[in-house]
Amino acid sequence: MRLPVKLTSALVAGVVLLGSLTAAVPAEAAAISCADTDLPVTGPGLPPLVPGAPASVHGRLCLPAGAVPDAVQLLVHGGTYNSAYWDLPYQPERYSYQRDMASHGYATFAADQLGAGGSRPLSLPLTVQAEAEALHEVVGHLRAGHVGGAAFAKVVIVGHSVGSGVVAVEAGTYHDVDGVILTGITHLPALPVLALGAALGLQPALLDGQLAHLGSDPLYFTTRPGARAGLFYAAGDADPGVIAADEATKDQVSVPGMGTVALFGIVLPATWGITVPVFQVVGEKDALFCGLLALRDCSSAATLRPQEAPYYRDPSKLSMFVLPGAGHSVALHQNAGLYRDATRSWLRDRIGVTAQGYHSIG
Repeated sequence: MRLPVKLTSALVAGVVLLGSLTAAVPAEAAAISCADTDLPVTGPGLPPLVPGAPASVHGRLCLPAGAVPDAVQLLVHGGTYNSAYWDLPYQPERYSYQRDMASHGYATFAADQLGAGGSRPLSLPLTVQAEAEALHEVVGHLRAGHVGGAAFAKVVIVGHSVGSGVVAVEAGTYHDVDGVILTGITHLPALPVLALGAALGLQPALLDGQLAHLGSDPLYFTTRPGARAGLFYAAGDADPGVIAADEATKDQVSVPGMGTVALFGIVLPATWGITVPVFQVVGEKDALFCGLLALRDCSSAATLRPQEAPYYRDPSKLSMFVLPGAGHSVALHQNAGLYRDATRSWLRDRIGVTAQGYHSIG
């Protein structure tokens, strides 16, 4: 039986359209799942006079297909970012840390720090200690099965920039995680660059056209429009589309929080209290933490590690990785896949975490 020409053409077109739609869906899209949740934590206070009030931390759990892994990475973004840093809404197959990890069999939970994303308390009491306490409670939720119904046996906490300072305080204070990853940070920042960047690149969030609607108090700051490219990226390794998405998803940071992170999380340093393996990652061309003004040679892991090792109680537990050609926000550069691969190797070799779970390394 011959079908009419119009019907045949319509059927062919339908098949072609269906095929194109199927091809447009990345393979990993069907293999992973991501879901948002809010977790109760203790908010900032002014102890001992004013105890912390109840607050919540918003976050996104991403899981691979199949069995839920026994381990999870708790991801903590940097200042003027939120959890979108780990799942940028631009070419996620290339730039999303969470979706890439899930496609390789690893679970992640990206949290919005207090003051960013869904939780915005007053900025004045929002110190690094308050942020660390909230993350400590998030670790407890992850282990207790309060996130996605999965009780994770191992938790590796991962920070970026200001978030790395918070992570160092959390891990060095509470000793509740199995491994620590610090990105976008060294122990001697380029103070002149940071000062100039703050003076020319930051402004109160309440004066920012993109964030003014939040109604934040005057001690919350964000980046000026167009400032992120120069502060966070190396031109030769940056996609303009990424920078545009970064600008579109930017957030605010508490000045007291950022100041106490700099003092207690970096300068003193909090890393001295960490007793588990640490993976420290920086971009070779990070203008904020590398170079002559930072007294840090970030040309390679071999040159940087001896400069950073004295800030750890047990230097044998420190591993180092330098992402070639990258700037400050290492997860969002064009060659970030190298950093994610190195992270998975470190998880396997130093923590015993493998895809879909972990194995004992003694």
